[in-house]
Amino acid sequence: MAVEKELLHKPNKKTLDRLSLLVGFQDWDSFQDALHGDADGRTNYEGEEEMQKESK
Repeated sequence: MAVEKELLHKPNKKTLDRLSLLVGFQDWDSFQDALHGDADGRTNYEGEEEMQKESK
């Protein structure tokens, strides 16, 4: 019964942030923004394309 109660709790912010990293986002908030249409995963890599262009 104690295990069932634990499974019903929302994971803490640190756990959610780590899970978000696995799918390519910087944190849980960025992941949620992408899910709800406010952003996409490319915002995590801003500036990276510019650095690649400069190095060529």
